[in-house]
Amino acid sequence: MRVGLIGAGNMARALARGWGEPVICSDSGSGRARALAQELGGEALPTNAEVAERSDLVILAHKPAQLKAVAAEIASSVKAVVSILGATTVAALEGAYPGIPVFRLMPNTPVEVRRGIVCYAPGGGVDPGLESTVVALFERLGRVVRIDERLIDPATAVISVGPAYQALLTEAQVDAAVRLGLAAPLASELVVETMAGTAALLSVRDHDTLAVRREVTSPGGSTARGLRALEQAGVRAAFQDAIDAVVHGARG
Repeated sequence: MRVGLIGAGNMARALARGWGEPVICSDSGSGRARALAQELGGEALPTNAEVAERSDLVILAHKPAQLKAVAAEIASSVKAVVSILGATTVAALEGAYPGIPVFRLMPNTPVEVRRGIVCYAPGGGVDPGLESTVVALFERLGRVVRIDERLIDPATAVISVGPAYQALLTEAQVDAAVRLGLAAPLASELVVETMAGTAALLSVRDHDTLAVRREVTSPGGSTARGLRALEQAGVRAAFQDAIDAVVHGARG
């Protein structure tokens, strides 16, 4: 399947790097498409229409406000559309691309290293064979989960912004360790490897966070004291506020 990218920003670049193949892409004049084609091979094409004409599947990675303008350029020639546009519903996609198979899809940046998570909702009447092909394409980049479209925004508030949260948590722990004398490179290695190992452990333990916490938390011990400090600082409330801000902002 020949994939074309309209837009070459951070998420489009992460997808392309994860696939690691020559790309067909375009942009609005930023020069990112040309840089991406130079990095991975392929071509940065001068128009969106040319991307659509030469692709079996077009990934919309432009700004959401450009939906109608881009559709006006490519709807007559595009064969199938995957949108990674924020806050853009299946209904809006189907309105812009009538009669064309559409998928609303939300990946996160770890797709670049093939450890991503991708949530998607297909449009109405999508051929099962095409859906299987699209799913297989994105499974090369990580785990793919089909969900009801009404859950796309909450899922986005978990997966798409999640890497930024994890990076912030890493930074906070590194800063705390440096304050007590650890060199920053060593502290970073310790924190990142602990996070990676914990994620792997949670995965094989069926995501049983309570069991994993209990295994390292002795009554009255250091872990219990640390967890109590985090709870008193409002870590749970902070994440509730964050997910509300993302979802309500997307819908507003």
